[in-house]
Amino acid sequence: MRAAVVAALASTARRSFCRTLLQSSLLRSPWSTFQHRGVKVHGSDVRPGNVVERKGRLYEVVKAEHNQQGRGSAMIQVELRDVESGNKVNARFNTDESIEKIFVEEKFFTCMCTMDDEVALIDPNTFEQIDVKRDLFGKAAAFLKEDMKVMLRLFNDKPLSGSVPKHVACTVVDTPHVAKGASVTPVEKRALLDNGLTVKVPTFIENGEVILINTEDHTYMKRAKE
Repeated sequence: MRAAVVAALASTARRSFCRTLLQSSLLRSPWSTFQHRGVKVHGSDVRPGNVVERKGRLYEVVKAEHNQQGRGSAMIQVELRDVESGNKVNARFNTDESIEKIFVEEKFFTCMCTMDDEVALIDPNTFEQIDVKRDLFGKAAAFLKEDMKVMLRLFNDKPLSGSVPKHVACTVVDTPHVAKGASVTPVEKRALLDNGLTVKVPTFIENGEVILINTEDHTYMKRAKE
């Protein structure tokens, strides 16, 4: 009787140990285990960059905005990009609507160079090269430059979207000089950057200066050396 109790306790201990080991493994590498699985979330939990399944198709969430319909229930206005075709569609989710969210892998790469409509990236760990479309980065593609660390979101090894650092240093190529003491001094002025974008900057910024730009909304932050 005593031997049976000891054996049962030993068996329980082994199961507990295996369960702990498995949970630890899942936490270390969730992508390898869950890449083909999803989870149900509410519409209010949907965020840009998420991949969701609707009517048998996969969509990446490009934009998501909360919208209160008078006294009615709150809605989430979303812009979706079809993963297969690349086509964009608009949709609305109820905040309490059940949405199938798909797990994706987020992986960092180093930008080697840009070639017309393609970007050459390299995995800093394996040194494996991958070429992707510039369109994956959306408007942020203008900020791509050599040696920049970027992130790709992948599903079953297929790139879905890419992102650049939130803050990027750019050089002012051309901006008008604003004389001090002018009767009407503007608060901001336009500046052409070395990547071809035009942004608004403070009047004290001059040609040749390096400034930090927020890549999410293309706004001036500060001088790069401040």
